[in-house]
Amino acid sequence: MDISLPGEGGGSTRYTLVGEPVQPDIGARFSRIAYAAAHVVADPLAMTDPWSRPVVDWDRTMTFRHHLWRLGFRIAEAMDTSQRGMGFDWANAQELIRRSIAEARTVDGADLASGAGTDHLAPAAARTLDDVVTAY
Repeated sequence: MDISLPGEGGGSTRYTLVGEPVQPDIGARFSRIAYAAAHVVADPLAMTDPWSRPVVDWDRTMTFRHHLWRLGFRIAEAMDTSQRGMGFDWANAQELIRRSIAEARTVDGADLASGAGTDHLAPAAARTLDDVVTAY
């Protein structure tokens, strides 16, 4: 199998994987429900400032969710611990939730839990409980 890796000058380099891929046993039943805090795939070729809004490769991000669903995972989406604490902004979190819900509806048995905090709310703007509730 060949994969493309980011190369110099914004291009890509082909790399041939070695060895045999591990085939997951997706037929096994287990007694617990496992949620994966799925990663978001950054666009590796995007020229962006690390302090600006991240550039997401939405197609590959959704492909990764399909991979996890095929393995029997459910997905915990847009949680503070998996994306938001690493610079993933509120607008991207909302977009991720919208896209993931749409994708989950196309997969039999897919399950998704979306979470969002109020970390995007500036402290000065949080004067009342209603301000905090509205931020959701």
